[in-house]
Amino acid sequence: MAVSSFVLLAALTLWVVLDSGHLLPADAGLHSWSLAHRPASAAVAARRVTDTGTGVIPYAVLFVAGMYVGRTARQRCAIALALMACLGAGQAVRYAAMSVLARPRPPVGDWAAHASGWSFPSGHSTTAAMTAALAIAALSLGSRRAPRLAVGVIGLWGAAVGLSRVYLGVHWFTDVLAGWLFAVGWVCLLVWAYLRWAPAVDRKEV
Repeated sequence: MAVSSFVLLAALTLWVVLDSGHLLPADAGLHSWSLAHRPASAAVAARRVTDTGTGVIPYAVLFVAGMYVGRTARQRCAIALALMACLGAGQAVRYAAMSVLARPRPPVGDWAAHASGWSFPSGHSTTAAMTAALAIAALSLGSRRAPRLAVGVIGLWGAAVGLSRVYLGVHWFTDVLAGWLFAVGWVCLLVWAYLRWAPAVDRKEV
């Protein structure tokens, strides 16, 4: 899964770079639809969703997940710190890629929320998707399993933050898609490394 996600991300990145002077079909269509279907009340709701995809909230989600799955206080703290470190490292890689690619955002006049920096991959989308994937992985691999409803809500939240960026006009859809692909590839790579190198006894104790 990690390889597939990164291959698709590389193909999408190449497409965006080579066709930088023209909008991709999904970008133009979804951007236009968002502008035509964005009443004030919906924009307010979208801003509330999008605000949860940055700052302390993603780290708080992972802290809670770590506290939930660990058996002892030491394990809980270790898992929570590891999850937050994985998120921070992923954000750093994403930021570096964004700075190198330097893709412009949609026109400022179309924005319904504050935004800064380059566009590709979307920071909010990547952060929320990584947070959701890391939390779901921890809940799936840990000794304490969360209810399916909770797992589903976490997954929907991760997707909703990305879609809100397109709806608010501050990102193209391919920015969001790139963030999702990177998040899936990054977390799958981390899970593979954990299952490959973490001692079996440690996995049983988590």
